[in-house]
Amino acid sequence: MKISIFGLGYVGAVSLACLARDGHQVIGVDIDQTKLDLIKAGTTPVVEEGMVDLMASVAASGRVSVTTDVGQALLDSDISLICVGTPSASNGSQDQGAVLRLAADLGKAIARKAAPHVLVFRSTLAPGTVEETLIPILERESGKRDGEGFFTCFQPEFLREGSSIRDYDKPPFTVIGANHDYPIERLRELFGHLPCKFLRTSVRSAEMMKYACNNFHALKITFANETARLCEALGVNPFEVMDLVCQDTQLNISPAYLKPGFAFGGSCLPKDLRATTYLAKTHDVELPMLGGIMQSNRQHIDRAIAKVLESGCRKVGMLGLSFKTGTDDLRESPLVILAEQLLGKGVQLSIFDPDVQLSRLLGANRRFIETQLPHIGDLLKPDLDAIIAEADMLIVGVSNPAIFDALATHARPEQKVLDLVNLPKGMALRAQVEGLCW
Repeated sequence: MKISIFGLGYVGAVSLACLARDGHQVIGVDIDQTKLDLIKAGTTPVVEEGMVDLMASVAASGRVSVTTDVGQALLDSDISLICVGTPSASNGSQDQGAVLRLAADLGKAIARKAAPHVLVFRSTLAPGTVEETLIPILERESGKRDGEGFFTCFQPEFLREGSSIRDYDKPPFTVIGANHDYPIERLRELFGHLPCKFLRTSVRSAEMMKYACNNFHALKITFANETARLCEALGVNPFEVMDLVCQDTQLNISPAYLKPGFAFGGSCLPKDLRATTYLAKTHDVELPMLGGIMQSNRQHIDRAIAKVLESGCRKVGMLGLSFKTGTDDLRESPLVILAEQLLGKGVQLSIFDPDVQLSRLLGANRRFIETQLPHIGDLLKPDLDAIIAEADMLIVGVSNPAIFDALATHARPEQKVLDLVNLPKGMALRAQVEGLCW
């Protein structure tokens, strides 16, 4: 396959070398003549393990050429990988100057090309950039339509500096955000042999998931380092602690807890977070990330309160009250806090929870609810269908099949539903369903 690569930094240079190694004809494009001269001479422009020998080999193979001519590189290739930098601007925003200028030049070249061309943006881009900014530029400059005269897609890269060749050959997955089948088919030809899942998604999701991945990596590093700081103050071996944490692949190192939903609560997470931050304070250790979790969690509850009040609905049915489906534990349940706040705002509230029976609440669980919602006996209703029938708005707070069935049967077109649990896919509701995360 004939491939042009625009931007020969870490991602572009490593991609060029690996693609040429795999037998493709590759054209490298950059405005920095020094980089081009180095590649032409078989020398790597980036310091990276394995690149010295690999670049020398592919340069000698005759499958690599370099140029500053954007238009000719596009005309002489079938697929273009755009890997130019998108650094931070002074205010923290993304500096897209290079990719915007390149998009205009690529559009002019596409205007001169008869065959449809595939443009693969690999530069990290703010969600919406490809569809709202780059495609309009390409269409304006080329006089052609995306999906007809050319095809755009977004493929996030996951190459770590220091191990980028190994990461290229064994990525965690290949993710392509595209609106058409043709670029997917071409990229499957190019990358489908790699030993990983090949995943198709929307362009915006592909753009956003790169940020989510990097933010999660930063979060994990910070979590380990904050834990280590507290361990040091308490005389605990942090390496031993984190090694034990990583042994749990069921909850800790797993997809568990990584699905958007409502705020957390219960008898464990809030109190242990508070105890951790208190321990840190008493030992003069600052843990800003851990210290901010409770505040962030509360903002999720505040968003739910705001959505209910903004709806203008005064008669609200809450389906669920416990902190988690399948339990009657009301301690620090975000739904209890939500109910308390809505009552204080004058909302007429009716509550149904199949697992909560006031007569069976005991000990700390009963004391907590009597303190937070002293009139809970008047709010809890046994008739689910009646609550649905009488409410202007329904808040779904637990994942319960009986509740889902009742909603599917009795929810009305004029009713509003605030979904806090991610209702089952494909569930048909006549009501106006809204969530906190979509």
